[in-house]
Amino acid sequence: MDTRPAHDGHPYEEDRSPGHGTLPARVWYAASDAARLSLNGTWAFRLSDTAEGTGTAFTEDTADLSDWARVRVPGHWVLQGHGAPAYTNIVYPIPVDPPRVPTENPTGDHRLDFDLPGDWPQDGETLLRFEGVDSCARVWLNGHELGWFTGSRLPHEFAVGHLLRPRGNVLAVRVHQWSAGSYLEDQDMWWLPGIFRDVTLLHRPDGAPCDFFVHAGYDHLTGRGTLRVACDVAGRILVPELGLDVRVGEETSAPVEPWSAESPRLYHGELITAGERVPLRIGFRTVRVENGVFTANGRRILFRGVNRHEFHPETGRAVDLETMRRDVLLMKRHNINAVRTSHYPPHPAFLDLCDELGLWVIDEADLETHGFCYFPDWRGNPVADERWTPALIDRARRMVERDKNHPSVVIWSLGNECGAGQGLSAMAAWIRERDPSRPLHYENDYSYRDSDFYSRMYAPHDEVEAIGRGEEQPLEDPEADARRRSLPLLLVEYAHAMGNGPGGLADYQRLFETYERCQGGFVWEWIDHGLPKRTADGRPYYAYGGDFGEDVHDGNFVCDGLLFPDRSPSPGLIEYKKVIEPVRITGDSAAGTITVTNRHDFSALDHLSFTWAFEVEGEETATGTLAVPSLDPGTSAVVPLPDPPHARAGEAVWTIRAGLRADTPWAPRGHLVAWAQLPARPRPLPERPAVLLPPLAEAGNIHLGPAVFHATTGELRSLNGLDLRQGPRLDVWRAPTDNDLGGPWLGDARLAMRWRKLGLHRLQHRVDSISTADRALTVRTRVAPAATDLGLYAAYHWSADDERLLLTVTVTPDGEWPVPLPRLGLLLGLPASCDHATWYGGGPGEAYPDTRAASRLGRYSMNVDDMQTPYVRPQENGARPDVRWAELCAAGGPGLRVTAGDAPFWFTARRWSDVQLDAARHTTDLEPGDTVWVHLDRSVQGIGTESCGPGPLPQYRLTVAPTTFSLVLTAPGAN
Repeated sequence: MDTRPAHDGHPYEEDRSPGHGTLPARVWYAASDAARLSLNGTWAFRLSDTAEGTGTAFTEDTADLSDWARVRVPGHWVLQGHGAPAYTNIVYPIPVDPPRVPTENPTGDHRLDFDLPGDWPQDGETLLRFEGVDSCARVWLNGHELGWFTGSRLPHEFAVGHLLRPRGNVLAVRVHQWSAGSYLEDQDMWWLPGIFRDVTLLHRPDGAPCDFFVHAGYDHLTGRGTLRVACDVAGRILVPELGLDVRVGEETSAPVEPWSAESPRLYHGELITAGERVPLRIGFRTVRVENGVFTANGRRILFRGVNRHEFHPETGRAVDLETMRRDVLLMKRHNINAVRTSHYPPHPAFLDLCDELGLWVIDEADLETHGFCYFPDWRGNPVADERWTPALIDRARRMVERDKNHPSVVIWSLGNECGAGQGLSAMAAWIRERDPSRPLHYENDYSYRDSDFYSRMYAPHDEVEAIGRGEEQPLEDPEADARRRSLPLLLVEYAHAMGNGPGGLADYQRLFETYERCQGGFVWEWIDHGLPKRTADGRPYYAYGGDFGEDVHDGNFVCDGLLFPDRSPSPGLIEYKKVIEPVRITGDSAAGTITVTNRHDFSALDHLSFTWAFEVEGEETATGTLAVPSLDPGTSAVVPLPDPPHARAGEAVWTIRAGLRADTPWAPRGHLVAWAQLPARPRPLPERPAVLLPPLAEAGNIHLGPAVFHATTGELRSLNGLDLRQGPRLDVWRAPTDNDLGGPWLGDARLAMRWRKLGLHRLQHRVDSISTADRALTVRTRVAPAATDLGLYAAYHWSADDERLLLTVTVTPDGEWPVPLPRLGLLLGLPASCDHATWYGGGPGEAYPDTRAASRLGRYSMNVDDMQTPYVRPQENGARPDVRWAELCAAGGPGLRVTAGDAPFWFTARRWSDVQLDAARHTTDLEPGDTVWVHLDRSVQGIGTESCGPGPLPQYRLTVAPTTFSLVLTAPGAN
């Protein structure tokens, strides 16, 4: 007989309450001397189409499981061959009729048969703990129903000691993909049901604590820490390093080193009670918002943060400890100091790592109701419906009680994108009463009545600057306006890292460092959520929304991270590391000095060593060390450079590096923290040939020095024996980036749509004249899209000596152009054998006008294939800036060298055309052809972050204007 609890006439999975039969929320800790038994492993599994399943006989000892499948726990059944994942950003993939869910409700019955260890204690109590189940679970042990719960990314416990037996225990769990709780979990991610976090049996001896709260504050004026541990049973607190031995509940004080993200000092202590000894890791720190600024230990903090969803490409949100540690190490090594746990509390072990290695954490409740935004006044929104308030408070309580002893957690967040409502206020009131030591955050209620921060998402630069100046647009309510003006600004999401980008990071950072009220932000987001798939012929690629047959989905919007799905850094992460580096190095080469500024919040510079290198034409000629004083945070020093070493002629730069002086827990000695380059000698411009050769017409061709041109079209056909697939001609198109495509809410204003409407992807070229005079070949053309009278006049002026071909291109706009151009330069095609590139210019990775902070002048060499950035959805990529010269060669064969004339150029080379790149949905759609396509651009359009934010700033837009640029084409190795 089905004994499901029923409320309001609905089955339990449609109940608005948080659950039934679970124990009160309490603290989490990784270890103690009490017994514990992991129930992770391989479980029996059966998938049904509806919540009714096939009855509850599977909970009985004698159930026949012979035809059941097996799944890993922790895990998601849709990633183990049962059903399929689905991705939506905002919309619910089920009809919005809270708290009801469809009858077609994939339901996974899980069963584990297990024995207790022979030494399992018989006294006290035993708890069955689930760290996370998506989205609703009903639990039986040995045929007895324990209860049910929602709150997917939160812990739930049952008392089971009276039901356990030494052998043959049967744990049965029914998991529904859809439940009333799903309406609270619309969090811009894959919908992935299952038991995806740990399942554990915890012995609770008589006299063991149920819960305890470590209060460890720090007074920056006295340098003393204050410790008090509240506990529900009597006991003692030992902290040997501090010589402390005090009773539970007793407050004591001692001189301490404070905890911060830069210096994560933890004191190892122990809570000793009659039944259990619990190790403690105590970090003394005090955080507050005072005088409109968020401070830690008395200092203003600048967040250099990221938003982090839990994700692994193979296991979804079932993330193992090694992967969590890898995430934290990558963050630390890229100068990131803060993480927002978007949009739910992470696995608790992640917070242990943040405590240990040092990250500021905004811990966010498991709450988002974004899909209700499509209805007038957010009709039906649970946070504005008091019937949901118990579930909301339960989610706040389970987060706070679990994570309250982590020093890394400095801010509680009520959730994400839920509009406004009294349910949020109820959550805030409960948290403030339980833990007044931490500020609260919430972004989506613009009265900020429940938030200690003026929190914004994707605010454009000018708005951030206005807020920094205190000149933001006032609210109608003077009292609310005054309150908001008293709050620090936090960009809880900014710089949408989707595809190629994000652009404008350096401009945001300048504002954060200029205005005290602007306390940084959190890039969206940490990692691309691509799931692995294979083509019919077995080639691997990463899939996104729509690739699993979803009717409703949001495409590749799930791939918007600073890491690719395999956790390799994207160019965006390399850029972010440079932009947020905690040491600023500027210089005056004429004066022979550099200025070093310490941008750390707490640390002096003793942990860094500084070196210099003198580089000529990209080659290091001399190196040495710099004596930089131990600067306090916020201070600067002028440091002399050595006399420039004697070196060969050519352009020269100083490269200054700051690296770790010694090994740290997060990076080895020598790890690069910050760097800068300063000009030492300017680039000499190419010399004009003393003797120019005349063009000669012969058999339908025009010969000019080492080059052969088509007599009718004026197209360059060969140079120094290298036959070109396509001669250089004006090009303005690029395969749109995700930021060019823009958010769908922008409609026809999206830049890529405007480009396509104008026809920039299908330019036509007309030759107006070909003339040979004054020892030169001049080809005049008009380049224009169909169906418009707009165009670009392009004149190619060629001259040559015996080895070199000189080209000057003059571009004159025809008409009033309403949009910036994607690029402006030359496109040419080389044989596929010319696949090895060497260049002197910016690198090693790609860069664009507003993503070039991390580009370093040097000499680089790599295969054309390695110059591509493998964005999950293919798009424009791979440009190298500030290129003085570039060579493309075949192994042992001919090639081409291009040298900049009056100004450096942007260099891109790939094995497929922009048309192919534009048409591709996945990397496997890109098939190499018989041509290496080379872009030599005078200018390119910036990137911006308009996939979910502002577009490129005006200074990074490629406005149509008269332009002239020049290049020199020779054989490889020539000057």
